[in-house]
Amino acid sequence: MTILVEHLGKSFGNVRAVDDLSFTVPDGVVTGFLGPNGAGKSTTMRLMLGLDRGEGRTVFDGKPLRDHEHPSRVVGTHLDARPFLPGRTARDHLRMLATEARLPESRIDHVLAMVGLAEVADERPKSFSLGMAQRLGLAGAVLAEPHALMLDEPANGLDPQSIQWLREFLRHYAAEGRAVLVSSHLLSEMQLMADHVVVIARGRLVADGTIDELVSQRSDVVVRCTDPARLASLLRSAGGTVAEEGQALGVVGLTTDEIGHLAFDGGVTVLELATRKASLEETFMQLTGDGQQYAFGEAS
Repeated sequence: MTILVEHLGKSFGNVRAVDDLSFTVPDGVVTGFLGPNGAGKSTTMRLMLGLDRGEGRTVFDGKPLRDHEHPSRVVGTHLDARPFLPGRTARDHLRMLATEARLPESRIDHVLAMVGLAEVADERPKSFSLGMAQRLGLAGAVLAEPHALMLDEPANGLDPQSIQWLREFLRHYAAEGRAVLVSSHLLSEMQLMADHVVVIARGRLVADGTIDELVSQRSDVVVRCTDPARLASLLRSAGGTVAEEGQALGVVGLTTDEIGHLAFDGGVTVLELATRKASLEETFMQLTGDGQQYAFGEAS
């Protein structure tokens, strides 16, 4: 059930929080939703769900969420770290959510066990740690086994083991043919979790594609050799872009095989030849550098 986001827009006074934003959340993969603080990620998710008024529309399986008979079976959401009444027990919180989807009590017990909260099911979440609260939020999101998930910073407050569990759970959920949209500022974790990413800055789309596509555009080949100046000239003549880095060269536009053949034909001995792949963090910083709302050294 692909999610289509079409021309979303939202302003707060003179501030344009979301600006003509369109993208697709495909089935079968985890989509990372990335952007600097204040980029408009949370506002976008609220617009997609119809929780805020704004421009544009979002369709789930061909129609807006409000037109589905049981929205909780269409998309499960977790947008707030503590989306519950503090005096209501964890079980009662899920029981309330189960009413809309007409779910049996056994489903509640199953989900509580799945997220590791079975032993505290009858305790009040006001005493929960942030990590436990995140687990309860996730339990509510998957309770009705929806066709899609939308999660806003679900890894906040989780320990490393819980983050690994979350990663594996979401990848498995998507692998069953469902759409999963996850916002996060943990870029190294997102590189492990997501297959597809949507990047925004100042409410506008700046990138949309697979992680491999995005990082490969910013990757190069590093070369160490006995005569960098001669090899650099040969590579430029062959159409490569070459950056001199001390005794090494950074090359864009040519493959390792092409560089190796050019060096051999030119009588240059290669000491090192390797693809240097950019990280998601490096790619993210290049994409959103102008979209930051603050910078070190600026007056407050």
